[in-house]
Amino acid sequence: MNYAEIKKTDIANGEGVRVSLFVSGCRRGCKNCFNKIAWDFGYGKPFTEEVEEEIIAALSPSYIAGLTLLGGDPMEPENQRALLPFVKKVRARLPQKNIWCYTGYTFRDGAIEEPQANCEVTRELISLIDVLVDGRFEESLKDIRLKFRGSSNQRVIDVKRSISENNIVLYLT
Repeated sequence: MNYAEIKKTDIANGEGVRVSLFVSGCRRGCKNCFNKIAWDFGYGKPFTEEVEEEIIAALSPSYIAGLTLLGGDPMEPENQRALLPFVKKVRARLPQKNIWCYTGYTFRDGAIEEPQANCEVTRELISLIDVLVDGRFEESLKDIRLKFRGSSNQRVIDVKRSISENNIVLYLT
C-alpha cells in the first residue's frame, strides 16, 4: 500500500487533535472529490514499518485524541489488508486512542454493503474502528455546515454500538 500524506496535528478529520493517514487508492471517483490525486493506488510513498512507527510516535502525546484513516479510500481491499496489522498494532500499543475512518463505501451489518469492497479482513478491520464516516461524496448534497462530512448523505457512525445493537447508530447526526 502507498500513502499520500500524514498529518500529525489534524483538527478537521475527527474530534480533537488527530494524526491522519491519507492512503492512496480509490475506485469510487466521486465528482469534485477533495483529494482526487490520491485515487491512484501508486501515488505517494510506500507504507513501511518505519512509517508505521513514525505514526505511532506522533500518536503518543496525551493531547492527540486518535488516528484517522482516509484517502483515497481505506476500505479498498488492498488498503484493508495493509491497514489491519497496523491498526492492531495501534490498538495494542495505544489502547486509549480512538480510530476514525472515512470511506466512500456504505457500512452495513459490520461490513461494507458493496461486495467489491469486502474481503477476508473487512469485518475484523471494521471491528477495530470507533467511528466510520461512510458514503460517497455527493456534490448535489454538499453542505459546509455539516460536521466531519462533506455531503448530507454521508453518515458519522458509532461502529462499536452499531455492531453491538445490530443496527446503525449514529455518532453524530
